[in-house]
Amino acid sequence: MDRAPGATALVYEDRRLSYRELDDQANRLAHLLRRLGIGPDSVVGVMGYRSIELVEALYGVMKAGGAYLPLDPDYPQERVAAILADSGVKVVLVGPGLEDRLGEWPGTCVALEESSWQAEPSKRPQRLTGPENLAYVIYTSGSTGVPKGVAVEHAGIRNRLVWMQEAYGLTTSDRVLQKTPYSFDVS
Repeated sequence: MDRAPGATALVYEDRRLSYRELDDQANRLAHLLRRLGIGPDSVVGVMGYRSIELVEALYGVMKAGGAYLPLDPDYPQERVAAILADSGVKVVLVGPGLEDRLGEWPGTCVALEESSWQAEPSKRPQRLTGPENLAYVIYTSGSTGVPKGVAVEHAGIRNRLVWMQEAYGLTTSDRVLQKTPYSFDVS
């Protein structure tokens, strides 16, 4: 972020976002989430289709200190309801037209559109998390067919990224295509 704030961080269809813009948007969302009570190890549901706003949302949840819970919009509504009930999530970031996919869930919905958090400050929030805190929770059916949450800490993500950089010789001049759904855990 700070090394090349004007460099392109994200490209989706015909839109580009610089590292500065990504950081500012994620900071705004983080401030909103903190006002909603999100902090270390709080789990925030995220339901949306692939977009720049989806990346901003995942990053914003982490900047707030929370852990994201991917809710694929293409999941059957019964699975979404079971995951929401089991996880105890109180806040869900939801993409346009997807609110009804949450069913009778009683929590707080925040639109996954940048306009819903534009009034928040773009200043970086104070970091509240460390390696031992949750980064995300992902639900898998496992062998029973019943969704089960698996909690992943920041240290686990760091270890995977360091391994990838070393194994593939990635440098700052490389670009990585994200082709898996955000609800799939590659590790």
